[in-house]
Amino acid sequence: MDVLLPSTLDEALEALAERPEARPIAGGTDLMVELNRDAGRPEAIVDLSRVAELGRWPASDGGDVSDDREFLGAGVTYSRILAESPHDDALPQAARAVGSPQIRNRGTVGGNLGTASPAGDLLPVVAARDADVELVSATGRRSLPWHEFLTGPKTTAIARGELIAGVRWRRPDGPSVFAKVGPRNAMVISICSVCVQVDEEHESIRMSMGSVGPRVLRAPDAEAFAHDAVAETGGWEQPARPLARGIAGRFGELVAEAVRPIDDVRGTAAYRRHAVRVLAARALDRAFGERRGP
Repeated sequence: MDVLLPSTLDEALEALAERPEARPIAGGTDLMVELNRDAGRPEAIVDLSRVAELGRWPASDGGDVSDDREFLGAGVTYSRILAESPHDDALPQAARAVGSPQIRNRGTVGGNLGTASPAGDLLPVVAARDADVELVSATGRRSLPWHEFLTGPKTTAIARGELIAGVRWRRPDGPSVFAKVGPRNAMVISICSVCVQVDEEHESIRMSMGSVGPRVLRAPDAEAFAHDAVAETGGWEQPARPLARGIAGRFGELVAEAVRPIDDVRGTAAYRRHAVRVLAARALDRAFGERRGP
């Protein structure tokens, strides 16, 4: 196996143009598992760990964030997200749920996107924020909405010679919550996961779910119900906190109707549907200030 070691993005793209069969690798937390299991052995790999351009994160680096969209580079690690984000946000909540500290130190945003597992912890956040995935090659750049980039379980629209540059989303004006269920509290692939993103400026609530379908899913009926409930109970000028009783429960039911789970070694379809209903209701309650007591 040839190992190519570019130090700049241009060098990495040139290497992929010359060796389109090569596999890019950043943290290696997914690809090295494949290699160790002998599930595949590419003729060449392109090590991206030296490519500083892929670690661009203007909101963290003090770069230009004058517009209303935030860019998160493919080379940003989960540990960096945890260190440099407010912890009451879904992005670091999802990053904290990834593996062990060693995995979080090595694993990257681009790896989660490129592997495209329905159980990928960052993907519900990407979906709930309606992100675009930016791709770059030796011939130029293109941008795809997340739902066009993620084409199925562990499949994407990325073409040969392309790299994931990062994701871009409109910075939301409102709280967000990520939660997941697994057979234990840490170092676990999710049985199901959810992300709720409230955007008060644009009067929207977006709901996404992971590990309950062939790819990350959204729940448009639940989103519309929550939007109308907020408008009716407090209005978007000053949303009620906490939400009126019954809203979160009905929201969870509508989310459960949107999923397409399967039975596997981690859980049954019936359990996944139940768990995502409970998680969605709790996440919405947390986003609007959780109600406690009778």
